[in-house]
Amino acid sequence: MMLHHVSIVATDLARSVAFYRNVFGLEQIERPPFSTDGAWFACGALQVHIIINPAGTFRRAATIDTADGHFAFRTDDFEGCIRGLIAKGFREDAPDGDPWRLRLRRNGPAGFPQAYLLDPDRNIIEINGAP
Repeated sequence: MMLHHVSIVATDLARSVAFYRNVFGLEQIERPPFSTDGAWFACGALQVHIIINPAGTFRRAATIDTADGHFAFRTDDFEGCIRGLIAKGFREDAPDGDPWRLRLRRNGPAGFPQAYLLDPDRNIIEINGAP
């Protein structure tokens, strides 16, 4: 058994595609003609699927709660990734509730650096430098 993909519910396809393409550099791949709109992205050996469903389950809170449901990207260049996020407008000093908030744990309990941010639909994304 192995993980194949992560599905993320969203409300605006163009906005979500732009976010995952521009922020993470994911490559959009072909998607079957489902009855609902969406997009698929390649992410290493795995995939990230965006599903447009305005009636779906969304987080109400605009804050980053690391104990809430989330998924994680792993990078071999954590500090370079953080510099790239900052260049795109994310800020560690942005207040809770700001969509550009970046929460960093360079020396957290996981034993590797972690960063957290929100996508446009408040899905929590972790980026880490796990070995």
